[in-house]
Amino acid sequence: MDMILKPFPPSEATFNSTWNSIMVEFLQFLKNTDSAFMLNAHPYNAYTRGEGTFPIDYALFQSVNSKKKIVDPNTLFEYSNMFDTMVDAAYYAMNALGISSVPVIVTESGWPWNGGSSDPAATVDNALVYNHNLIQHVLSGSGTPSQPTTETSAYIYELFNKDLHPGLLSEKNWGIVFPNGTATYSLNFEALTGNDSIVNGFFCIAKLNAKLDMVKLGLDWACGEGGADCSEIQPGKPCYLPNDLISTTSYAYNDYYQKKRASGGGCYFSDTAFLTNSDPSHGSCIFTGSPRKPDGQGPPSSAFSPANNDAFNKGVSVQVLPFSYLLPIILFSWLQGN
Repeated sequence: MDMILKPFPPSEATFNSTWNSIMVEFLQFLKNTDSAFMLNAHPYNAYTRGEGTFPIDYALFQSVNSKKKIVDPNTLFEYSNMFDTMVDAAYYAMNALGISSVPVIVTESGWPWNGGSSDPAATVDNALVYNHNLIQHVLSGSGTPSQPTTETSAYIYELFNKDLHPGLLSEKNWGIVFPNGTATYSLNFEALTGNDSIVNGFFCIAKLNAKLDMVKLGLDWACGEGGADCSEIQPGKPCYLPNDLISTTSYAYNDYYQKKRASGGGCYFSDTAFLTNSDPSHGSCIFTGSPRKPDGQGPPSSAFSPANNDAFNKGVSVQVLPFSYLLPIILFSWLQGN
């Protein structure tokens, strides 16, 4: 996006004129070879640099107050999220150079999950909300306001953290998977169906591979000092599973998280917990925050596994791939055509 000097309103977007001669040649090559223009679109960066110009809900694909609708004054297109604004800015910037019919592929888009006190918007909650909503937005195939019939593909940035990357803490922590293979937070790479909403809720549950002694300490803290309502995991209650410490603790962790998140409560518990958007309710055991009703059927959800997501093996239009894998391909293709 740094090549586009003024992304809003999208209809006025242009590339940095210093590069116009190169960009025209490059874009013409893409058009002649039926290739796509690859764009790194990070609403997080635009939001933090904007210093309050846009609400964070707009960056996270969440509902924006009707009084704060983002409208392009030239086209009167309404933009419900910053991601579409950025993609359309790329289309308009190409049109300004006389190039059309070149599709845009978003090669990087994500959200940091840890920024410390210097970047309060970089949290696990926001990262989960953004990437989940990005996945659903892309899988919906809705396109953008200016290109409603053109689907947008995207690569989630990124698979692993960059611990040695210089700069702010938030610049190092964009990864959705830890080096040991466990998820930073759980993502569902399948499209929602039926009456599901874009964000159906997030749950805090215990990690399957966590040390049981640490899980027990977390359970005791949540039910004690943490103030979680643990009545449902007592003998005779629907969520009582005496031989399953992980499931039992997950109920307590989640109850604490749902009640305390608004006041700063997190889902960490000495690294024995993680967030998921898969409802862990089972049978008559309904987790706090779940829209489900007791049905007395079914085992605990697969959400109890932090790495149990087959979507990484599915051929969907949202993928997780470091951009460094793509750059040599782009440059090689361009050089071959010149």
